[in-house]
Amino acid sequence: MFKDRIGKQSNKVKNVVERGAVKKFAEAIGDLDPIYFDEETGENSRYKANLAPPTFPRTFDYGDIEGLNLPNKGLIHGEQTFHYERPLRVGEEVFCFAKVKNYFEKKGNFGEMGFLVIENYGEDVSGALIFSSTSTVVISEAVRKVLVK
Repeated sequence: MFKDRIGKQSNKVKNVVERGAVKKFAEAIGDLDPIYFDEETGENSRYKANLAPPTFPRTFDYGDIEGLNLPNKGLIHGEQTFHYERPLRVGEEVFCFAKVKNYFEKKGNFGEMGFLVIENYGEDVSGALIFSSTSTVVISEAVRKVLVK
């Protein structure tokens, strides 16, 4: 279904690691480490800045991959991993893009399931990689039927 999209990627999109968004995210996940929102703690840290939680890039805009038109409902978030070159600092600009890494199908108890593997990247203003993540989106047979119409 999406094999022809393997290797395709989106254009880079500028995101900003906003202080208020980081605080709300940290509160939402129940991680109230002061490195995320207390300015004095950030200034006194070895990074000299507040940091974003490791899963914060989940909130970023990674752009659209041409021809990858997934529905807003019915998808299953299979798994996600993050790899960091360095921490994400509050206030910095991050240029993000997504790439289709793989697509495969398996038969299961609920019919034919599709597995879409997407890699996301975040770079600083100079183009140096800050982080990457890999996520698997599970596409149920019910959603697959809607997509092929």
